[in-house]
Amino acid sequence: MQPALGPDATALGQIFWYTLEGRDEDGNPTGGWDLNELRSIQDWNVRYALLSADGISEVASVGGFVQEYQVDVDPDAMRAHRVTLDEVFMAVKMSNVDVGARTIEVNKVEYLIRGLGFIESLSDIENSVIKVNENVPIYIKNVAKVSLGPALRRGALDKGGAEAVGGVVVVRYGENPLAAIKNVKDKIAEIAPGLPAKAVIDFTEVSRAKVEEFAQTLGFEAFTGARVNQGGWMEWLRSIPREQRPDWITLSRVTIVPFYDRTGLIHETLGTLNKALVEEILVTIIVVIVMLVHLRSSILVSGMLPLAVLMCFIAMRVFRVDANIVALSGIAIAIGTMVDMAIIVCENILKRLEQAGPEKSNTLETVFQATSEVGGAVVTAIATTVVSFLPVFTMTAAEGKLFKPLAFTKTFALLASVVIALTVIPAFAHVLFTWRFSSRKLKDVLMACLIVLGVVSMVAGLRVVGVILAALGVYHLLAERLPERSRRFGPLMASVVAVVCVAVVLTNHWQPLGPGAGFVRNFIMVVAPIGGLLVFFRLFQQVYAPILRWCLAHKLIFLSVPIVLVFVGGLIWFGLGKEFMPPLDEGSFLYMPTTMPHASIGEALDVLQKTDMAFNAIPEIESVVGKIGRAETPLDPAPVSMIETVINYKSEYITDEQGHSVNFRYDRARGEFARDENGK
Repeated sequence: MQPALGPDATALGQIFWYTLEGRDEDGNPTGGWDLNELRSIQDWNVRYALLSADGISEVASVGGFVQEYQVDVDPDAMRAHRVTLDEVFMAVKMSNVDVGARTIEVNKVEYLIRGLGFIESLSDIENSVIKVNENVPIYIKNVAKVSLGPALRRGALDKGGAEAVGGVVVVRYGENPLAAIKNVKDKIAEIAPGLPAKAVIDFTEVSRAKVEEFAQTLGFEAFTGARVNQGGWMEWLRSIPREQRPDWITLSRVTIVPFYDRTGLIHETLGTLNKALVEEILVTIIVVIVMLVHLRSSILVSGMLPLAVLMCFIAMRVFRVDANIVALSGIAIAIGTMVDMAIIVCENILKRLEQAGPEKSNTLETVFQATSEVGGAVVTAIATTVVSFLPVFTMTAAEGKLFKPLAFTKTFALLASVVIALTVIPAFAHVLFTWRFSSRKLKDVLMACLIVLGVVSMVAGLRVVGVILAALGVYHLLAERLPERSRRFGPLMASVVAVVCVAVVLTNHWQPLGPGAGFVRNFIMVVAPIGGLLVFFRLFQQVYAPILRWCLAHKLIFLSVPIVLVFVGGLIWFGLGKEFMPPLDEGSFLYMPTTMPHASIGEALDVLQKTDMAFNAIPEIESVVGKIGRAETPLDPAPVSMIETVINYKSEYITDEQGHSVNFRYDRARGEFARDENGK
């Protein structure tokens, strides 16, 4: 065993798989390249180019045939010439080795002596001398047959039932996969114009005689022996426009075609969690408005959520916490606790202002006292949660990598909510709860500006925001002209309008029944469960006092309920040991069957091709690429009996890079989608 340095990566770092295919200028498959040619291009051109991208540890080849010189010895000839197999081996080995022989002095000048040994053709091996018998040199061609052939392989690649050549890109350990994939794609775009190209003639459309006749009119030979004269055809193809070429000839260029790209998974996962965060914030806003029934405090509490999340992202950037699915989950978990701080401060400020009465002139002092009164309790409540996460920060290895980002982001979110609740909320509360217009004219001007701003927002496409702003402006302009009874219901109606507007935004964003269900059914599906829960909690508020009195009067009976719950919760220990992994719809599927361990590579490849053709026949599948055995990397020790097939599904909807469905305007009068001047 000879130790060697392996790649600074793990098998989980396989972020980008691709195949090499011949394609025309429109990107359509053309073929024309054999597996030997594609493997040589992969090993000597593509592999080294992609390996130079930042963050990449290794680029491994898979599939095709590696060309090698093969020496088939003749035992009878070897016996006749008294040559051993070791001597043949050493002769081939030494014919491909550079040799240095010190120096020689000629005309007072010292020259270095060096023997160059580099095999360029079969004859170089055939004419290598094995030994000399009785002053007669014995050449390799005297005892063996030298030829070109494929090397023994322990892996193969198949695309849709046809053998293919490709590679796998492995990211360095600890590098950002998204940034590494971007560097790889930039490198692919850089080398793409320089990849080999050739002329491909479709002999099902034209005869050989017609091709030769056409080439003679152009002034060059159509064929060089049995092969197409690539030099002549390529020079002619590059000199004329595509429209003037015959249909039977195509310019085929080697193209790097990815079939597994982790960029989509990363963007869709982060997009899904960002979507969930926005929806959770919208639901929280609805709950706050309904439960507080005080629009100004509801706006204040709801407004602190995006600000706290923004502060959390800033802290993540400063402390270099990656925005992965676990990290963003920490923010989602903390949102319910974040609003608690603002609600406590706002409620206490409103209570103290109400107790002080309108005759109290120093409202700033009242707001300060109200905040100071609950500030210590708020900090203590958050501190207990933050301190309880300290053991998570000490985790290492896989557990630390999995759970520490969540602990960081939840801590950042809670600390941000405390800072906002004790600094920003009191300042804005003093303005919103105590500020009054100094004159009627100033109020009318500001409300008119608010209406204009709402109209501009609606024209700009922000319809919900525009409706809210315009409605607020109209209401405050007409408030003093309305009857007293109507003015009493004004704040309640404002809360109802705000809830409806937020529910509309949530419906368009969430679409729980899918885009095909339409807005009305999605709206009902959003409002029904949220409204039902909120009605339940409002009813619970009404009966809370009697329930509390009963529990205090019957302590032993009541305490038996949480004791039983704790006992039942302890039984969960017996159910541990099962792996939990949330389902991720990344748009692809990995199919991994195995053949019998003693199956040959030919049999395994036959099984792979037949299953790939069967998968490719399914209309919902976009592409199928399968691999048997291993790629040329120590990170892939798979046996020949192991099959790995990447199946990419067609997207149900046209989506953006975050995986969200894209909407298009539909012309109902014509019964088709509206298109721009380019037909898009």
